Amino acid sequence: MKTLSIDIETRSGYDLSKCGAYKYVESPDYDILLFGYSADGGEVQVVDLAQGEKIPEEVLRAIVDETVIKTSFNAAFERINLSAWLRKNRPDLFVGYGQEGDTVGAYLNPASWRCSMVWAAYLGFPQSLEGVGAVLNLQDQKMAEGKSLIKFFSAPRKLTVGDGRRWNRPADDPEKWETFKAYNRRDVEVEMSIQKKLAPFPVPEAVWEEYHMSEEINDRGIGLDRRMVENAIALDARTRETLFSEMRRMTGLDNPGSAAQMKQWLLQHGIEANSLDKKAVADLLKTAPPEVKRALEIWQQLSRTSVKKYIAMENCVCGDGRCRGMFQFYGANRSGRWAGRLIQLQNLPQNHMPDLAEARSLVKEGDFEAIRQRYGDVPDTLSQLIRTAFVPKEGYQFVVSDFSAIEARVIAYLAGETWRMEVFRRNGDIYCASASEMFHVPVEKHGVNGHLRQKGKIAELALGYGGGVEALKAMGALDMGLQEEELKPLVTAWRTANPAIVRLWHAVDEAVRKAVRWRTETETHGIRFRCGSGMLFITLPSGRQLAYVKPKRGVNRFGGESVTYEGVGATKKWERIESYGPKFVENIVQAIARDILCYAMRTLRGSFICGHIHDELIIEAPKDASLEAICEKMGQVPPWLPGAVLRADGYCTEWYRKD
Repeated sequence: MKTLSIDIETRSGYDLSKCGAYKYVESPDYDILLFGYSADGGEVQVVDLAQGEKIPEEVLRAIVDETVIKTSFNAAFERINLSAWLRKNRPDLFVGYGQEGDTVGAYLNPASWRCSMVWAAYLGFPQSLEGVGAVLNLQDQKMAEGKSLIKFFSAPRKLTVGDGRRWNRPADDPEKWETFKAYNRRDVEVEMSIQKKLAPFPVPEAVWEEYHMSEEINDRGIGLDRRMVENAIALDARTRETLFSEMRRMTGLDNPGSAAQMKQWLLQHGIEANSLDKKAVADLLKTAPPEVKRALEIWQQLSRTSVKKYIAMENCVCGDGRCRGMFQFYGANRSGRWAGRLIQLQNLPQNHMPDLAEARSLVKEGDFEAIRQRYGDVPDTLSQLIRTAFVPKEGYQFVVSDFSAIEARVIAYLAGETWRMEVFRRNGDIYCASASEMFHVPVEKHGVNGHLRQKGKIAELALGYGGGVEALKAMGALDMGLQEEELKPLVTAWRTANPAIVRLWHAVDEAVRKAVRWRTETETHGIRFRCGSGMLFITLPSGRQLAYVKPKRGVNRFGGESVTYEGVGATKKWERIESYGPKFVENIVQAIARDILCYAMRTLRGSFICGHIHDELIIEAPKDASLEAICEKMGQVPPWLPGAVLRADGYCTEWYRKD
């Protein structure tokens, strides 16, 4: 046997959407109900484990044989579930992997697994079996009955008086059970059909190696301070109760958490509020009279949702105190970057408190009064401490290392913007340098013309990918003190100071349009563009390709020529998306930044990488580990990016934080 296509149906007392697969398999009620498979592309078989059938011995041995390629759609789910099932039912066969002292040994080695969802994402398709099947117009589609069947057989029943059955079993509805088996069989068939359709566009082995490395990090997980998490949840509940009581006394509202009721109360006090989101409330607080100001402050605290991450932590933490499965490989299929899952490490709140250790200690002790007296805003305190709930194992530390201004460095390298490259070579401040280049005066942070640095910063953050006045506003330029009349000159000044980057936008735009118009291959700035077989491929310096489905020429809203392609748009639906040179440049730059991070992860693979956020790595390291050595390795320039200037900085910490 060389290949094995797999799909399983399971049951668990835990909610998969809240806890993730790793916690899901730890439920006392966990079991695999159906095991669908095809060996070497043969007829699909369904093993009815729930009714006593056995998985053939040769299939079990193929699962643990690292020379047999296992495929599935969202293969991580099958691999994690089969790891748990084998450990329980066939410990004689189960073999883990990893280094001594690592926590990945509880799972099957991902090296012999291939994921059809990753394959689809690599080619720009949806990341659901149903979505891919529909876009590829497969003859066999995923069965629509699936959700109701899973709810019936895979989730616990709601107990009713006189009926104490926790689970629906095959005998409770034989007809539905047969349909469930057909559903399991169909999923294997659809997954195999997807593979056949995508076969002309294989995923490079280098990307599969990155996938396996990503799965190792998910298997390893990251430790949680469970006592701190439990007390943070309790403190938040007590705070909300206290704030709701104060708000009711102050406003007389039945439900002070209702936006409609709050808007009506504000209107009675002479304030018309179209919105009560974070920015709107912050604006209202600037001019609100005292009797209204406190109510708005309470609303602000009650609206803070970041503390819900503590609940997410509690939901997904495994029995050994580690959270796993937080990184979805190729979650962003336009660049190939990861997407956050479960706790969403990619959007954790910043921490600005000067005494994090003291605040953390008070939360860990659950000292509500001390926190309220010292910090006032308890929800804000809890929010800033979320990162610190992640802790290394006993006797270890976190080494956190990240790339400095990675996207700015990549775009400067691609464009050949020499003055920017020189700034990076001498480890200069790009915001000061940008302001100096724009306004033709020296700019020093906290020094001569230091007030211009803020303009340089906002320009750098907003304008690198063709943005204009609206991009500056979206980045908060007006909130930072810039005036409306300053914005357009700021755009002009930045573009004048960066002519090579502007040329890069136009060159990429022209290269894409030529490739699509003539169904040919073009090249600019070391990036290749090829259109054919209904796809546009952009080949990066690493050799990895970005894919755009069914590209074609169009006319934009300004009457100029544009390129459109099919993909998952802002509405989360499959639709035709319009793009242009600077947007393609953004995809390219972010994709190269992602490839640089992958290169660093490979370089540091011998270390215990347990997390990564954007361009940052979190490594669980012995306390005598060298920060300098880790940062030096991370900052190594890949051989496919000769002449690039990279820098990685870092720090050591006893719990995760932003330095």
